[in-house]
Parts: sequence; C-alpha cells; structure tokens
Amino acid sequence: MPDETHEPIEGDGYAVANVDALAEGPGFRKVRRRLGVTAFGVNAIEIPAGFETGRHYHDEQEELYFVHSGQVEMTFNDDSVHLLGPGGLARVDAATVRKVKNVGDAPAIYLVVGGKDGYVGRDGKLPEGETSPRVGPSS
Repeated sequence: MPDETHEPIEGDGYAVANVDALAEGPGFRKVRRRLGVTAFGVNAIEIPAGFETGRHYHDEQEELYFVHSGQVEMTFNDDSVHLLGPGGLARVDAATVRKVKNVGDAPAIYLVVGGKDGYVGRDGKLPEGETSPRVGPSS
C-alpha cells in the first residue's frame, strides 16, 4: 500500500518525500539536499499570496519551473507575462531575466530544477528477466 511520505525516507538508491513536509511556511524547501540529489539543482519554493520574487538570471544554469499548487505569473525580460496554475511548466534559459509573482489568494508552491548539460539521451535498460517496461493495471 503506498504511503503519503512526509519526512524523507532513503533506501538503496532512492529517496522519497512529500514537498509539504520539507519545510513550513514561505521560502525555500531544499529538495536537493534533503533527498541527496547530485546531478542537478532542485528546490521547491513557497510564496504567499501577493508576493513576488526579485528579477534574476543565471550565468550558466537553465531552469525548469513546475507549479505544484497556486497561481503564479511569470514575467520575462521581453516583458511578456504568463499565468501558470497547478501543473504549469516554464523552461527559462540562463541569461533570460525572470520574476515570479503569486497572483492567487493562497500560498503558491513551485518546483525549480536547474542544471547545465545534463541530458544523456535515452539510456534506459530492462532488469534481467523483464521483457517490457510497460505493465497493465494493478489489482
């Protein structure tokens, strides 16, 4: 039976957690540190209703934003504005100036994944004895 993991749990080659348990209230939730991620940067950020981040960019790090909950507005260096709700995604080049604003009535939580030159292509393999990576419904 699946569990609703709150505190991070580490196993042999994995770690699981719930973003809501990584910290309370506004600010950074250190996903990379708490789950032991080493291949890229990743944090969850909570911002209260009406608050916004400062404008920023990076020297090398491309970022991917994923909205977990709430409504955020992203403004880019070309003054374009985009509304992202739960499930919304935005990829931002390192040098592109960006700002995030919570335009909802509740706190917003979004995940930011950053890195450089991290893609290694399709390198998936099947464990010995497996014939397909796809399975049907569980009973």
